[in-house]
Amino acid sequence: MESASVDEDGIAPDERSVRTTVALDGDGADIARARHLAVGFLTRVQVEHGLSVSRRAMDLTQLVVSELVTNARKYAPGPARMHLSVTGDVVEVSVWDSDPVLPVARAADAGRVGQHGLEIVMAVAQGFEVRREPVGKRVTARISLADDPGGSLAGRPNATAPEDAGLGSGGAGRGGRPAPA
Repeated sequence: MESASVDEDGIAPDERSVRTTVALDGDGADIARARHLAVGFLTRVQVEHGLSVSRRAMDLTQLVVSELVTNARKYAPGPARMHLSVTGDVVEVSVWDSDPVLPVARAADAGRVGQHGLEIVMAVAQGFEVRREPVGKRVTARISLADDPGGSLAGRPNATAPEDAGLGSGGAGRGGRPAPA
């Protein structure tokens, strides 16, 4: 049996992630600020850690950050927290807010004005999950850093349509992880 070296934090060196967390105070500047922080984070990942981040990943990360922070601000006024991490070839965007009500993806409707943010996030994300927290909820999307992963926009073959993703009341997940309980 082959052994792998593990640091004191229990993470193998090749699995180490780069991460940052920022508190958002709920004002109108949060959305733009969060987008800028995401670009700065991914740029730092490229420069300081030598990881490849495609233009596609940079753009989709800004889009996902914008949608998730907008939803937190709109539906849970007050403070929120955004966590960004890169592990392997994926950037994970996670936004926590204080509202315990889980978002529900609505069926696609070209005639509906607005309320397409969650559909968009689910369409471009390689993985997506919603988790109820002791206080509030956490919405997480995973985006591939590669330019054309798997030949699809979301980086997964045969991407599931948002209306088929099955968001439930206890939490939802997609992208190779079981839905949290």
